[in-house]
Amino acid sequence: MTGTVLLTGATGFVGRQVLRELAERGARVRAVVRKQCKLATLENVESVVTTPDIFAENAEWWADICEGIDTIIHVAWYAEPGKYLQSTKNLDCLTGTLQMAKGAAQARVRRFIGIGTCFEYDLAGGMLSVQTPLRPLTAYAGAKAAAFMALSRWLSEQGVEFAWCRVFYLYGEGEDARRLVPYLHTKLASGEPAELTSGNQIRDFLDVRDAGRMIVESALSNEQGPINICSGVPITVRQLAEQIADKYGRRDLLKFGARPSNLVDPPCVVGVRREMSP
Repeated sequence: MTGTVLLTGATGFVGRQVLRELAERGARVRAVVRKQCKLATLENVESVVTTPDIFAENAEWWADICEGIDTIIHVAWYAEPGKYLQSTKNLDCLTGTLQMAKGAAQARVRRFIGIGTCFEYDLAGGMLSVQTPLRPLTAYAGAKAAAFMALSRWLSEQGVEFAWCRVFYLYGEGEDARRLVPYLHTKLASGEPAELTSGNQIRDFLDVRDAGRMIVESALSNEQGPINICSGVPITVRQLAEQIADKYGRRDLLKFGARPSNLVDPPCVVGVRREMSP
């Protein structure tokens, strides 16, 4: 890779894996981060730009920051577990992202990669391809879908290549302790019962390291439009929990049915992958 990549969210759950993959490929990276982020984690960057709020900057600011940039990988977004799905901060992220895109076009950035979510889709479909209709049901998914729809049309008119990477159920290094996989590891490692629902939900789980690699591959390809960042492998929550429990030899600690099932939780959410062009 010859051009410089501008990366947002480089210190986050997904962004740090994108940064790692870019570093392994020898890419030059300019990271844009909030001032309160721990800069010590940004070892593999050529330069760092700090701002009090990434999503409060205007198009002119971004045009200046994007000078000399070939590709943007925009990972940053508000994603605090338990709060982000219906938070009004999603609207701030949306408007800030549109300002970023305007600045990118002014600076003649060649390629813009955004990060979406499987929750943009109509989840009733179960097996979700990029042709699946959109039907976001939360503020988070709605803001992501709005960004996709606005940018897919507008950026192409500005001569900027645009790809939108929709991530599915990620787990792994740096994951928030309140999420399922860290919860299971914490309980099982300490010999405590792990209270779960029936576990019959079918999901598409993917290690965040693989997600980082797939996002970078998408950025380096000629692919445009929506791309599913997924394993394509259906697995029940119960099966995943049992795989983790087997590492400790403690399936007996898995208490399925101890928590009520979410009646609006879709029974099946699995991505359909497609091969990307080189």
